[in-house]
Amino acid sequence: MVLARIILGFLTVRPMTGYDLMRAFRSSASYFWSADKAQIYRTLARLVDDGHAHTEVIPGTEAPDRIEHHITDAGRAALIEWLASDPNHQPERDAFLARIFFAGSLETAALQRVIALRRDAAQTSLESLRSLRSDAPAADSATDRSAWLRSMTLDHGIRDTEAHISWLDELQTGLNREDHP
Repeated sequence: MVLARIILGFLTVRPMTGYDLMRAFRSSASYFWSADKAQIYRTLARLVDDGHAHTEVIPGTEAPDRIEHHITDAGRAALIEWLASDPNHQPERDAFLARIFFAGSLETAALQRVIALRRDAAQTSLESLRSLRSDAPAADSATDRSAWLRSMTLDHGIRDTEAHISWLDELQTGLNREDHP
């Protein structure tokens, strides 16, 4: 259900094709939600079936036709209901943390390699998020609340990734201590 509501949120920004939504997830939502092509298209079909979105075929000029998805009044109502609902925290599922939790028997060098790989990926993600931040126009809550809220979620993604990198550094430092068992 969350993916469907996120897609409805994107459709409030502008009508989008499935491809547009894949790009939107990669470029502006990847720090808080991910979805693959099959999930997006399956969810779009369900939103249309449920009456929360409708499609419009845009004839292609020297390209295939585009199928744009538009949010309906029922879709807006479902989105508003979800946005106003209690913000229940979803349990996090992170295979990396599960590995660390059980890695006591792993050789230190192998564990350091796993941590270094995760840190490299986090650093790449941080650079990508900072690039999004530098490319985004300044958002003021007084003039465009929606843009400002999107900007604030990007700030959260940046801060969260910075904290994760700091934690990984602390983990590496602890493994490198001479008195570590």
